[in-house]
Amino acid sequence: MDKKETPAVAAVRCIFRWWLGAAGVFLLLWQGRVGAETLPSTAPYFEVLGAAAGRDAFPLKSTRVQALLTGVLAEVRVSQTYSNDGSRPLEARYVFPGSTRAAVHALTMTVGGRRVEAQLREKTEARKTYDAARKAGQAASLLEAHRSNVFEMSVANIQPGETVTVELAYTERILAVDGAWEWVFPTVVGPRYSRHTGAETESSAIPQPPLRAEGSLAEEPVCTLTVDVVSALPLGAIECATHRIAAARETRRARIELDGTMGPVLNRDFILRYRTLGESLEAGLLVDDWKGERYFLLTVQPPARVTRANIPPRDYVFVVDVSGSMHGFPLQTAKTLLEDLFKGLRTGDSFNVLLFSGDSRLLSPEPLAATPETTAAALALLSRQSGGGGTELLSALERALSLPVRAGVARSLVVVTDGYIDLEAEAYALVASRTGEASLFAFGIGSSVNRELIERLARAGRSEPAVIDQGSAAGREAARFRALIESPVLTRVRADLGALGARDVLPEAAPDVLALRPLTWVGKATLGAKGRIAVEGQTGAGPWRHEIDLDHAVDLGGRGLLARLWAREKLAVLDDLHALGSDRERRRREIIDLGLQANLLTRFTSFVAVDTTPRVAAAPADTVRQPAQTPQGLTMGEDVPTTPEPETVGLLGVAALAVLWRTWRQCRKDRVPATTG
Repeated sequence: MDKKETPAVAAVRCIFRWWLGAAGVFLLLWQGRVGAETLPSTAPYFEVLGAAAGRDAFPLKSTRVQALLTGVLAEVRVSQTYSNDGSRPLEARYVFPGSTRAAVHALTMTVGGRRVEAQLREKTEARKTYDAARKAGQAASLLEAHRSNVFEMSVANIQPGETVTVELAYTERILAVDGAWEWVFPTVVGPRYSRHTGAETESSAIPQPPLRAEGSLAEEPVCTLTVDVVSALPLGAIECATHRIAAARETRRARIELDGTMGPVLNRDFILRYRTLGESLEAGLLVDDWKGERYFLLTVQPPARVTRANIPPRDYVFVVDVSGSMHGFPLQTAKTLLEDLFKGLRTGDSFNVLLFSGDSRLLSPEPLAATPETTAAALALLSRQSGGGGTELLSALERALSLPVRAGVARSLVVVTDGYIDLEAEAYALVASRTGEASLFAFGIGSSVNRELIERLARAGRSEPAVIDQGSAAGREAARFRALIESPVLTRVRADLGALGARDVLPEAAPDVLALRPLTWVGKATLGAKGRIAVEGQTGAGPWRHEIDLDHAVDLGGRGLLARLWAREKLAVLDDLHALGSDRERRRREIIDLGLQANLLTRFTSFVAVDTTPRVAAAPADTVRQPAQTPQGLTMGEDVPTTPEPETVGLLGVAALAVLWRTWRQCRKDRVPATTG
């Protein structure tokens, strides 16, 4: 120390060094907390000039959902009403979800009492039409698809005090799950994890809507949801585990309405399940004529499950998401699921566990024999996880697919995640390119699971998807999923559709049937076809065959439902091929052509509506992005670890202690004994 430096100056300098050391510690630890996962910590409101303080500039006033469920088909209409509560014209953009199986075929806009039917156009052309109308001061709306289940709506030049109602219509196929029909109405687009590498991904153009915290609105928007069920068989139990409902029912009909008194209802998916009485689900052949062509939908109930004695030994790799978005209910449910799945492992089976978030951790470098000791070790590893880090699914899948396999044993990958990632196409392409190496079962957990990812992964792995929502009984769903993956029902499935004159049939190759779910085929048929068709396969007890007389087909009377369903299934195939990157321009052109032909929304076609009624010139419109509801159970603004991994935390902690220790030693070295005057 300088001889002229006084004890007071030395003390100040020491304090300053301590302050720098503490700041260094803070920066080291903070650097570990940020940078890997993009999860919102606040729910901003995007106000514009003239909007009342504390209120949305373009709030959602009401949502109305009307659905008709008939057999395996659903017809759905969704209308949403917004109003401009500010003092300036507005352009608003908001992101909302849809069913992964939805064939969106109509859009209308009502503004100022005028109703405008939207036209389907190629995406770039539709955007140019919308932008021109916006600049000209005309009211306009634009509906674009970013994924099969993520849409963005834009509405332009909504005048102060004016309301706009946008209505879309779609058709979809209803799934059968464990002996019951299940219809899902998605309400929330969850945030997607992104590492921001700068590389263009399938979802790089998808806008992330600002998220609104629960209870942040002074007045929740009105939501009405009505579902009419019409069945050829007597109806059994009707239930909704996600929302409170009221049901008025007859023998073969029921009307279900949403009870909105339970608080916010648009922050989680609405899931309705209903059963029909009898020994099996409704099955048969539907036909429909549309624009000179006949379409068919064949649904066949598979036989009962085979006995466990007929199932060969299997090797499982459980790939489990332990990232920050899995914190709480999703991760706890995943632990329950894995515990149940481990109980189902038999002598001769082997397994491994791969946990992933920002990086991945493997239980064993080699497959482990399924014993009480090894399964206990796996559960102990999982029990120590609380949820933190990013969601690097792609690298985890690559690692899982590269693990050694026991000779002569079929491998099954079981992926458990909420699906909040943005490299969906890359993950699908990886699984599809290596589908011969293992079957892949995708299991989604959360209040608003990224169903497109779950279904796309399962489709690539030639298996079945499954989802546990926050209203499900996790133990029951885990048991059902265990039965799904461990007991193949029907293998080497083949449909003999010669009597139909069938062509363009989807799926092209039927997968093995792994649970009590109907088999379905959709395609085109020859007008006036007669005879019998058959479906056959192999069960554990031997060959199986089911026949249907074409005279017993149900004619839908030219409504176009099956034409749209076939087109939607074909578009899903083309989307998957486009995602794989093989001849992308040709696939894009095929998607556009089929979308325009069937009048369906796709990632390359959009609906645009323009009100050409002359309007009084006004000030330029301000732009707002509508906040979306936070998925129920997804933590917002709480101190939930997102990164780094536990090992990285330890390294950062050691570095931080080293900084403080060095600062303390330097201060002791520089300290000067106090002197008296």
